[in-house]
Amino acid sequence: MEQIPMALDEVYTVSDLNSEVKWLLDTQFGSVWVEGEISNLMKARTGHMYFSLKDSRSQLRCAMFRNDNRRVQFSPADGQKVLVRGRLGIYEQRGDYQLIVDRMTEVGIGALQQQFEATKKRLHAEGLFDDTHKQPLPAFPRRIGLVTSPTGAALQDALNVLRRRYRCAELIVYPVTVQGKQAAPSIANMLQIANRRDECDVLMLMRGGGSLEDLWAFNEEPVARAIYASALPIICGVGHEIDFTIADLVADVRAPTPSAAAELVSPDQSELQQTLATLYRRMLRTLRQNTGDNVNALQQLVKRLYNQHPSQQLQQRTQRCDELDMRLQRAMQLSTSQAHSSLSNLQLRLRNLSPQREIARRRERAGQLHNRLLQNLNSQLGDAKSRLSSNLRTLQTVSPLNTLARGYAIVQTQDGNVITAADQVRQGQHIEVRVSDGQIGATVNQTD
Repeated sequence: MEQIPMALDEVYTVSDLNSEVKWLLDTQFGSVWVEGEISNLMKARTGHMYFSLKDSRSQLRCAMFRNDNRRVQFSPADGQKVLVRGRLGIYEQRGDYQLIVDRMTEVGIGALQQQFEATKKRLHAEGLFDDTHKQPLPAFPRRIGLVTSPTGAALQDALNVLRRRYRCAELIVYPVTVQGKQAAPSIANMLQIANRRDECDVLMLMRGGGSLEDLWAFNEEPVARAIYASALPIICGVGHEIDFTIADLVADVRAPTPSAAAELVSPDQSELQQTLATLYRRMLRTLRQNTGDNVNALQQLVKRLYNQHPSQQLQQRTQRCDELDMRLQRAMQLSTSQAHSSLSNLQLRLRNLSPQREIARRRERAGQLHNRLLQNLNSQLGDAKSRLSSNLRTLQTVSPLNTLARGYAIVQTQDGNVITAADQVRQGQHIEVRVSDGQIGATVNQTD
């Protein structure tokens, strides 16, 4: 069992499906030719026709709108075999598949269509339709050749467009027959004449609309080969937009109508005027800018020329010499001053380092030191004398000599030891007695 889709975007509505099918038919199929028998023909009050085409096995719904069925050269009826051209479509309200017809001919015309296809196939194989042979149209043609019927509406339509858009071009009409048995030779011959005369920049091959038979001259091989052999670029504007001929395929440019051909071959005068005005303004701005730049450049050149003039160079060189001379003088003065200053410094250093000065200085220093030494010696000597006098007075105060002078004596052993007690000597021991003016030797006779 097939699974039912759950997501909403996987399910079509009827309208969406019909729209999708209509889009596919519109985009995937071009115009098709279909042969069949008319049935169920209905003509609406609006002028549209609705019918079916059928054969022995199937039928196809068809619709032909008023603007298209006006060109039908016969009265369609049920049971009549026809050859129609149209585009596949769908009538979305009913979901009906149908053919929107834009051309209808009696089935006898089918032979012309077969001939058209055969000629088209053969010329295509020969390379007459290749883009490599196609020439570009001139952007601003001075002379435009109009290859068409001098009495046809196509000429008037083209003239109206050219007068409105591009009055400056010269127009040359090459009259030809555009319908009937003599049309193809007339067109081919006139294209050759226009090329021999070589008086135009571009040729416009034109004719108004009509049936396949009316336009047949533009499907014939002589016309196709004359277009291919043309050294002048050719734009083909034959019939209405839905009409397509072999001449359209061979021509350098194909236009849907004669008026469209005139528009393609001619630039719009108003647009040109606007473009020219824009270019003029740009030119003025450029000129002003270039003039200003040139004036500035000229001023710079004049200034450079003035600066490089020999008198200026001489003046500048003279000024430079003066400047260098003054700099030299200043440098010499500065150098001399520095030399004098250096000499003075050296002389001062020399005087400061002279032995005589050092000797005098040292002598002076020696004198100062001698005086200081004498002063110090005298001071120290005076201090020593004072201390000596003081010490003498003190010594005299405590000196044994003073004691001795008062009649005392100092008894000593021969070793110099002072005898202070009787038990320090023995009987018969030699002793010395010191008195104030000398010493007396004595012997101990008795100790108590």
